[in-house]
Amino acid sequence: MANAISKAVLISGCSTGIGRVTATHLASKGWTVYATARRLDSIGELARQGCKVLPLDVCDEGSIRAAVDAVEKAEGAVGVLINNAGYGQEGPIEEVPMEQIRRQFETNVIGLTRLTQLVLPGMRRQGWGKIVNLSSMGGKLTFPGGGFYHATKHAVEALSDALRFEVRPFGIDVIVIEPGPIKTEFGSTAIGSLGGVKDSTSPYAAFNAIVAQRIKEAYEGPMGRMAAGPEAVAQVIETAITARKPKTRYPVTVAARLLMGLRRWLPDRAFDAFLRTQFPPPAAP
Repeated sequence: MANAISKAVLISGCSTGIGRVTATHLASKGWTVYATARRLDSIGELARQGCKVLPLDVCDEGSIRAAVDAVEKAEGAVGVLINNAGYGQEGPIEEVPMEQIRRQFETNVIGLTRLTQLVLPGMRRQGWGKIVNLSSMGGKLTFPGGGFYHATKHAVEALSDALRFEVRPFGIDVIVIEPGPIKTEFGSTAIGSLGGVKDSTSPYAAFNAIVAQRIKEAYEGPMGRMAAGPEAVAQVIETAITARKPKTRYPVTVAARLLMGLRRWLPDRAFDAFLRTQFPPPAAP
């Protein structure tokens, strides 16, 4: 084990939302935080709030290597990796273009995986590390119209379970965060992603409109009362990385606990029936 243990925090996706708030929250608590985003100008303010800032595009191998190398050169190792970068691609399975599908997996799964691979040697050398993967309640259940987004979050859950077993002997914890609706730009981005599959002649046109409406309601309508701000996630992450023996999973928001509990107990057909009360299925011609 190295003489000094680095507890430096590297966070992906800090330009907005959960990543940005988590970076400032942890910095205010005395953690050494490396906040990252594709564009440095989007996180310049974080440097004035106690964070160190680095460019990081999780879809670019060179960018990932450069960010990890920079932290290791300055700190010895990445002590805490928070895999936060991600977005939601919406649209029916039949109609989402393959280019958008690949980008969704590249951002939400492949980038997370590569970052994790590159920080692990340093964590193993020092015998200590925390890997925090931002999943979602959508990693435990699936809403219609969001198949590809949910597939990425189910993948994050599976990868985390395998990794937790593999790295535990080296003093490394793997922690999954499962937020429900969080009041960030995520909902607007998800609705915007439907733009790439809009077609008024599509058999899914009315269905897409309902999907967009339900996403909006989750953040702004009556369901929005069960949503939380990004600070709720930041506080849970702080609790997890501070704990001597953290939980493997941390649901965030009442909505996440209720819906994941419902999915756990209902058979598939019963859950489908529940979803039909919220999402009228696409109509056959």
